[in-house]
Amino acid sequence: MTTNRPTIAIAFHSGHGHTAVIAEAVARGAAEAGADVVQVAVDAITDEQWEQLDAADAIVFGSPTYMGTASGAFHTFAEATSKRWFTSMWADKLAAGFTNSGSKAGDKHHTLNFFQTLAAQHGMTWVNLGLHPGWNSTTASENDLNRLGYFAGVGTQTPVDGSPDAVHKADIATAEHLGERVAKQAAIVAAGRIALAA
Repeated sequence: MTTNRPTIAIAFHSGHGHTAVIAEAVARGAAEAGADVVQVAVDAITDEQWEQLDAADAIVFGSPTYMGTASGAFHTFAEATSKRWFTSMWADKLAAGFTNSGSKAGDKHHTLNFFQTLAAQHGMTWVNLGLHPGWNSTTASENDLNRLGYFAGVGTQTPVDGSPDAVHKADIATAEHLGERVAKQAAIVAAGRIALAA
Protein backbone atom coordinates (compact mmCIF):
# COMPACT_ATOMS: atom_id res chain seq x y z
CA MET A 1 0.00 0.00 0.00
CA THR A 2 1.27 3.51 -0.72
CA THR A 3 -0.43 5.78 1.78
CA ASN A 4 0.95 8.08 4.47
CA ARG A 5 -0.44 5.69 7.08
CA PRO A 6 1.37 2.39 6.53
CA THR A 7 -0.02 -1.02 7.29
CA ILE A 8 2.14 -3.34 9.37
CA ALA A 9 1.31 -7.05 9.43
CA ILE A 10 2.64 -9.28 12.18
CA ALA A 11 2.83 -12.92 11.07
CA PHE A 12 3.65 -15.04 14.10
CA HIS A 13 3.29 -18.36 15.86
CA SER A 14 3.14 -18.71 19.64
CA GLY A 15 3.36 -22.11 21.25
CA HIS A 16 2.67 -21.21 24.89
CA GLY A 17 1.61 -17.56 24.78
CA HIS A 18 5.00 -15.91 25.38
CA THR A 19 5.62 -15.01 21.75
CA ALA A 20 2.04 -13.73 21.46
CA VAL A 21 2.84 -11.18 24.20
CA ILE A 22 5.81 -9.99 22.14
CA ALA A 23 3.64 -9.84 19.00
CA GLU A 24 1.14 -7.67 20.85
CA ALA A 25 3.95 -5.37 21.97
CA VAL A 26 5.24 -4.99 18.40
CA ALA A 27 1.67 -4.21 17.30
CA ARG A 28 1.27 -1.63 20.06
CA GLY A 29 4.51 0.12 19.15
CA ALA A 30 3.57 0.24 15.47
CA ALA A 31 0.07 1.54 16.20
CA GLU A 32 1.38 4.24 18.54
CA ALA A 33 3.71 5.34 15.72
CA GLY A 34 0.74 5.86 13.42
CA ALA A 35 0.45 2.57 11.53
CA ASP A 36 -2.54 0.36 10.91
CA VAL A 37 -1.72 -3.07 12.29
CA VAL A 38 -2.98 -6.58 11.61
CA GLN A 39 -1.90 -9.63 13.58
CA VAL A 40 -1.92 -13.01 11.85
CA ALA A 41 -1.50 -16.26 13.80
CA VAL A 42 0.14 -18.31 11.07
CA ASP A 43 -1.00 -21.69 12.40
CA ALA A 44 -4.61 -20.68 11.73
CA ILE A 45 -4.17 -18.34 8.76
CA THR A 46 -7.20 -17.67 6.53
CA ASP A 47 -7.46 -16.59 2.90
CA GLU A 48 -8.45 -13.12 4.10
CA GLN A 49 -5.34 -12.93 6.26
CA TRP A 50 -3.12 -13.96 3.34
CA GLU A 51 -4.61 -11.00 1.49
CA GLN A 52 -3.83 -8.75 4.46
CA LEU A 53 -0.19 -9.85 4.32
CA ASP A 54 -0.14 -9.21 0.56
CA ALA A 55 -1.50 -5.67 1.07
CA ALA A 56 0.77 -4.70 3.97
CA ASP A 57 3.70 -2.31 3.65
CA ALA A 58 5.74 -4.37 6.11
CA ILE A 59 5.58 -7.87 7.55
CA VAL A 60 7.13 -8.63 10.93
CA PHE A 61 7.85 -12.34 11.42
CA GLY A 62 7.69 -13.88 14.89
CA SER A 63 8.13 -17.32 16.39
CA PRO A 64 9.48 -19.06 19.45
CA THR A 65 12.86 -20.68 18.98
CA TYR A 66 12.46 -24.45 19.23
CA MET A 67 15.48 -26.72 18.78
CA GLY A 68 17.56 -23.91 17.32
CA THR A 69 15.12 -22.52 14.77
CA ALA A 70 11.60 -21.21 14.28
CA SER A 71 8.73 -23.49 15.25
CA GLY A 72 7.38 -26.15 12.92
CA ALA A 73 4.17 -24.15 12.53
CA PHE A 74 6.14 -21.13 11.35
CA HIS A 75 8.20 -23.25 8.95
CA THR A 76 4.94 -24.57 7.45
CA PHE A 77 3.82 -20.98 6.92
CA ALA A 78 7.19 -20.02 5.43
CA GLU A 79 6.98 -22.85 2.91
CA ALA A 80 3.43 -21.78 2.01
CA THR A 81 4.73 -18.30 1.12
CA SER A 82 6.40 -19.86 -1.94
CA LYS A 83 3.23 -19.05 -3.89
CA ARG A 84 4.02 -15.39 -3.24
CA TRP A 85 7.70 -15.94 -4.06
CA PHE A 86 6.90 -17.23 -7.56
CA THR A 87 5.22 -13.94 -8.45
CA SER A 88 7.47 -11.64 -6.35
CA MET A 89 4.30 -10.47 -4.59
CA TRP A 90 6.16 -9.39 -1.45
CA ALA A 91 9.13 -7.81 -3.22
CA ASP A 92 10.18 -4.42 -1.80
CA LYS A 93 8.04 -4.72 1.33
CA LEU A 94 9.82 -4.12 4.62
CA ALA A 95 10.44 -7.05 6.97
CA ALA A 96 11.57 -7.51 10.56
CA GLY A 97 11.48 -10.23 13.19
CA PHE A 98 11.31 -11.34 16.80
CA THR A 99 11.73 -14.56 18.73
CA ASN A 100 11.50 -15.89 22.27
CA SER A 101 13.18 -18.82 24.00
CA GLY A 102 13.60 -20.19 27.49
CA SER A 103 17.35 -19.58 27.59
CA LYS A 104 19.17 -16.27 27.50
CA ALA A 105 20.81 -17.20 24.19
CA GLY A 106 18.90 -20.29 23.14
CA ASP A 107 20.13 -20.05 19.51
CA LYS A 108 17.69 -17.20 18.87
CA HIS A 109 20.18 -15.74 16.38
CA HIS A 110 19.46 -18.69 14.09
CA THR A 111 15.73 -17.97 14.10
CA LEU A 112 16.33 -14.30 13.32
CA ASN A 113 18.72 -15.33 10.53
CA PHE A 114 16.03 -17.66 9.17
CA PHE A 115 13.59 -14.74 9.07
CA GLN A 116 16.19 -12.57 7.31
CA THR A 117 16.79 -15.26 4.69
CA LEU A 118 13.05 -15.73 4.15
CA ALA A 119 12.69 -11.98 3.66
CA ALA A 120 15.66 -11.89 1.28
CA GLN A 121 14.20 -14.69 -0.81
CA HIS A 122 11.07 -12.60 -1.22
CA GLY A 123 13.09 -9.50 -2.14
CA MET A 124 12.02 -7.70 1.02
CA THR A 125 14.11 -5.06 2.82
CA TRP A 126 15.10 -5.97 6.38
CA VAL A 127 14.66 -3.50 9.24
CA ASN A 128 17.02 -4.24 12.12
CA LEU A 129 16.41 -3.41 15.76
CA GLY A 130 18.47 -0.22 15.72
CA LEU A 131 19.46 -0.40 19.38
CA HIS A 132 22.78 -0.77 21.14
CA PRO A 133 22.92 -3.76 23.48
CA GLY A 134 21.81 -3.22 27.06
CA TRP A 135 22.82 -4.97 30.28
CA ASN A 136 26.48 -5.27 29.23
CA SER A 137 28.34 -3.20 31.81
CA THR A 138 28.61 -2.91 35.58
CA THR A 139 26.28 0.09 35.53
CA ALA A 140 23.73 -1.53 33.22
CA SER A 141 20.52 -3.30 34.21
CA GLU A 142 18.44 -6.23 33.04
CA ASN A 143 15.70 -3.63 32.61
CA ASP A 144 17.60 -2.01 29.71
CA LEU A 145 16.15 -2.12 26.22
CA ASN A 146 17.74 -4.91 24.17
CA ARG A 147 18.93 -6.52 27.39
CA LEU A 148 20.03 -9.67 25.51
CA GLY A 149 22.05 -7.77 22.92
CA TYR A 150 20.50 -8.74 19.58
CA PHE A 151 20.92 -6.52 16.53
CA ALA A 152 19.02 -8.29 13.76
CA GLY A 153 15.69 -8.18 15.59
CA VAL A 154 14.10 -8.70 18.98
CA GLY A 155 15.40 -11.63 21.03
CA THR A 156 13.49 -12.26 24.25
CA GLN A 157 13.69 -14.78 27.07
CA THR A 158 10.96 -16.22 29.26
CA PRO A 159 11.33 -19.11 31.74
CA VAL A 160 9.95 -22.28 30.17
CA ASP A 161 7.69 -22.85 33.16
CA GLY A 162 6.50 -19.23 33.29
CA SER A 163 3.10 -18.00 32.20
CA PRO A 164 2.71 -15.34 29.50
CA ASP A 165 2.64 -12.84 32.37
CA ALA A 166 6.30 -13.74 33.02
CA VAL A 167 7.53 -12.10 29.80
CA HIS A 168 10.15 -9.58 30.90
CA LYS A 169 9.04 -5.94 30.86
CA ALA A 170 12.27 -4.89 29.14
CA ASP A 171 11.61 -7.41 26.38
CA ILE A 172 8.11 -6.01 25.94
CA ALA A 173 9.51 -2.47 25.72
CA THR A 174 12.13 -3.64 23.20
CA ALA A 175 9.39 -5.18 21.06
CA GLU A 176 7.41 -1.94 21.22
CA HIS A 177 10.53 -0.17 19.98
CA LEU A 178 10.75 -2.54 17.00
CA GLY A 179 7.12 -1.92 16.10
CA GLU A 180 7.67 1.83 16.25
CA ARG A 181 10.85 1.57 14.15
CA VAL A 182 9.18 -0.53 11.44
CA ALA A 183 6.17 1.80 11.31
CA LYS A 184 8.37 4.88 10.92
CA GLN A 185 10.50 3.24 8.24
CA ALA A 186 7.37 2.10 6.39
CA ALA A 187 5.98 5.64 6.49
CA ILE A 188 9.21 6.98 4.99
CA VAL A 189 9.14 4.39 2.20
CA ALA A 190 5.45 5.02 1.49
CA ALA A 191 5.98 8.78 1.33
CA GLY A 192 8.94 8.29 -0.98
CA ARG A 193 6.87 6.17 -3.35
CA ILE A 194 4.15 8.80 -3.41
CA ALA A 195 6.72 11.52 -4.12
CA LEU A 196 8.31 9.51 -6.94
CA ALA A 197 4.91 8.85 -8.50
CA ALA A 198 3.95 12.56 -8.45
